[in-house]
Amino acid sequence: MILVFINIMLAIIPALFLVIFFYKQDKRKKEPPILIWKTFIIGFFAVIPAALIEGFLKPFSLLSGYYQNLFVKAFIVAALVEEGLKFAVVKLYIYPQKDFDEITDGIIYAITASLGFACFENILYSTGGIGTVLLRGVTAVPLHAIASGIMGYYIGYSKFMNRDNMIKGLLAATLIHGSYDFLLFTHSGLSFLVIPLLIVCGFILKKLLNTAISLDEKNEKFI
Repeated sequence: MILVFINIMLAIIPALFLVIFFYKQDKRKKEPPILIWKTFIIGFFAVIPAALIEGFLKPFSLLSGYYQNLFVKAFIVAALVEEGLKFAVVKLYIYPQKDFDEITDGIIYAITASLGFACFENILYSTGGIGTVLLRGVTAVPLHAIASGIMGYYIGYSKFMNRDNMIKGLLAATLIHGSYDFLLFTHSGLSFLVIPLLIVCGFILKKLLNTAISLDEKNEKFI
C-alpha cells in the first residue's frame, strides 16, 4: 500500500513542479491561480475522452506494414487526439476568458492543460513501478509541456496579432508529440533519440516564450 502511494506521488510531483515552474516564467502579469488550477483539472480529465477516441481509432492503425502501423498509432491515434483535446481545452475554456490578455498566456495555459493531462497518464502508468514513473517524469511529462507550450504560443499569437496561426500550432505540437511516440514505439536504439528531440524542442519553446514576452511588452506600450 505504501509503495502504491509512493508511486502515485512520484507520478503527480513532476507535473505539479512544471506547472509552478512555468507559472513563474510569466513575471509581468501573473494569471489567477484559480484559473490555472481549473485548467489543470480540465486537462486532467481530458484523458477520459482521449482514451475513448483512441480506443475507437486504434483498429484503423492496423495497416499492412510495421512502420506504417507505428506512424498512424504515434501521429494520429496518440498525438493528434491528445494535442487536439488540449487545444480544445484552451480554445473553448481559456480563449474567451478576460484574463487571457497576452500572447504569453497562451503558452502558460496550454502547458497547464497539458500537465493536467500528463498527470492523469502518469497515475495510470504508476502501476508499472517506480522505474516507469521516474522515466516518464523526466521524458513524457516534459514532452507534454513542450509540445503544448509551442502550440499555446500560436494560440496566443493568433488572438493578439490578428493572424490565425492556431492550426500551425496544433500541427507543430502533433509533429513533436508524434515523433516522440514513434521513436519509443520502435523499441529499438531509435528510442534514445527522444532525448535530443526534447532538448531541441525545449530550446524552441524557450525562444517562443521570450518572443511572446517581448511582443507583449511592445503591445502594452501601444495600448
